[in-house]
Amino acid sequence: MQPPVLSLILHYTVRIKSFLAKPFAQYVYKGMQRSMRHALADQQQVLYTLIRGGQRTRYGQSVRLDQVYDYESFKSAVPVQDYEAFRPWVEQIKAGQENVLWKGRPLYFAKTSGTTSGVKYIPITRDSIPNHIQTARNALLCYMAETGNSAFADGKMIFLSGSPELERVGGIPTGRLSGIVNHHIPSYLRTNQLPSYPTNCIEDWEAKLQRIVEETWDQPMSLISGIPPWMQMYFDALTLRTGKKIGDLFPRFQVMVQGGVNFEPYRTRLMESIGRRVDTIELFPASEGFFAFQDSQQTQGLLLNTNSGIFFEFVPLSEIGQPTPKRVSLADVQLGEQYALIINSNAGLWGYNIGDTVRFVSLDPYRIVVTGRIKHFISAFGEHVIGEEVEDSMRKTADAFGVNITEFTVAPMVSGGQGQSHHEWWIEFQELPSDLAAFALHLDERMREKNVYYDDLIQGNILSPLKIRPVVRGGFIEYMRSVGKLGGQNKVPRLMNDRSVADKLVASGQ
Repeated sequence: MQPPVLSLILHYTVRIKSFLAKPFAQYVYKGMQRSMRHALADQQQVLYTLIRGGQRTRYGQSVRLDQVYDYESFKSAVPVQDYEAFRPWVEQIKAGQENVLWKGRPLYFAKTSGTTSGVKYIPITRDSIPNHIQTARNALLCYMAETGNSAFADGKMIFLSGSPELERVGGIPTGRLSGIVNHHIPSYLRTNQLPSYPTNCIEDWEAKLQRIVEETWDQPMSLISGIPPWMQMYFDALTLRTGKKIGDLFPRFQVMVQGGVNFEPYRTRLMESIGRRVDTIELFPASEGFFAFQDSQQTQGLLLNTNSGIFFEFVPLSEIGQPTPKRVSLADVQLGEQYALIINSNAGLWGYNIGDTVRFVSLDPYRIVVTGRIKHFISAFGEHVIGEEVEDSMRKTADAFGVNITEFTVAPMVSGGQGQSHHEWWIEFQELPSDLAAFALHLDERMREKNVYYDDLIQGNILSPLKIRPVVRGGFIEYMRSVGKLGGQNKVPRLMNDRSVADKLVASGQ
């Protein structure tokens, strides 16, 4: 997930004077409420539009989209696939071919780094770019309409993102999604955007962070957005520079926009750094599309973006890895079930497994929570522990012991002999709990409540209770620096089914 879009698109909205923003927000909000009632019909229409649009493309001809007339025939024609399956088609685009995945040529490539696929080039087309821009706008306008708060529109805003500079790949402008969207903001709307463009172009995160602090510490900041761990680094640097809580330093700060990771494990410490309550808006964007956003401060979950050029499919988590996994449309999803999210879009992505897992918390309207990554789990012993389970268990335990967690990751430790293997939790505490053994026991009990398979393995003496490895302060920052992923939209994997992260922490002396 990659949330930089909103902060850049916000300028389309927030520079509207408050007296104009409010009626416009109400207009959009009412439209969104009407759209909620037509989600299934909208998805059906999106599917038909995609089928028609893709029939004359090279990909469409290869799967015979001209013989597809409904969802069942669509599933038979279009397989579920990841980026590696798309790479040959992308290479054709890079070589100058037209009408490959979607009509014409992409306007841009959004460049992202994958874990197994290396660098990925995600096409953004003339038809798909409104999805990124309008959804971001709608997220903020829904907030304005529901709360009546538009006063922050006149303050300064910042998003902690990567460089907006673009290169050309196969003649197509290419870069981070934040950089692409930045080029669609009129110059007259940039007056409240921070940091400056030259500062945003700095690649070295630590040098960039210091420049950002110097450019913003004395500004009337009203909205701050970013991935939670990098916002925390920004807050820590500001406090070190000024000696003040963020809420005192920025008295006009009212709204925090975040996405990219589950916010809950970071909430307590971020709010402590601020020193007072601020409203939060959660997003679910990525280079592949803007999928969902928090439309209400009063309800759980993110509203699925059902009428924005993306047809959604869902694969039950138990089906992942099967040659032909069962997949369902929005009409057949169930509350509470874990799904891998599959998208088809007017960017030319077909049956594309984005790698994220979701769970529906409402079917009227369709709201989801993001529960983790397909490749980020532990099932070394058949337990299939997912991100949502470890994050909820950690939050409850940290709250119970009154401690703040900076970062953590979990890995399996496979040892010889029955009952010797265990889950190893690497945790960077802001302050160590007074009784680490009691903390570990409480955390293990929460995990056993969340995951029945994990509980069975403990009861059966296949696994011993989890063990905690405290990480020195700044240890995860050092780890991210060592693997070249410090800053931007990079985040520490919370769960790995191997010890790739844990072993690097060991090697670095953490």
